[in-house]
Amino acid sequence: MARVHLVLGPVGAGKSTYVAKLVREHEAVPLNLDEWMAVLFRPDRPDGPSERMAWYGERVERCLEQIWRVTFGVLASGTDAVLEVGLIRREQRAAFFGRVDAEALDLTLHALDAPREVRRARVEQRNRERGATFAMEVPPAIFELASDLWEPLTDAETDGRDVRVVTTG
Repeated sequence: MARVHLVLGPVGAGKSTYVAKLVREHEAVPLNLDEWMAVLFRPDRPDGPSERMAWYGERVERCLEQIWRVTFGVLASGTDAVLEVGLIRREQRAAFFGRVDAEALDLTLHALDAPREVRRARVEQRNRERGATFAMEVPPAIFELASDLWEPLTDAETDGRDVRVVTTG
């Protein structure tokens, strides 16, 4: 049976690099929220930070719903899907896990982490080089905000699940 691989971790933890490895290993289809957001919505993004938050939230929800539709199609074809879709808050993950459980999907959870200073340096380098894992620039203030918002996985979230914990730094 085809499987969903969910890759989680704070910004700069090495998720995109790890996703590329999983895709090769499992001949899977990658689905990355940041890439969808950048391609579909970056040109229309408002300039003001206060306007941007509401604008961003609405579009994230639409992208996530479409990513689910594509995921179901990929799984139906017998192919694994590798999802890198944020889910930095426990509430978001609870909704995701609820959907996985309701659909009785096979799930492997890949939890990545690295020290904050290592992650910060990676993000700065990615912003400069704009290499293979670059989807959008992450300004220093956004890196700090996203890092502060990240809620590490709890035992309650991982209990009974296939979990791979990876330290990348």
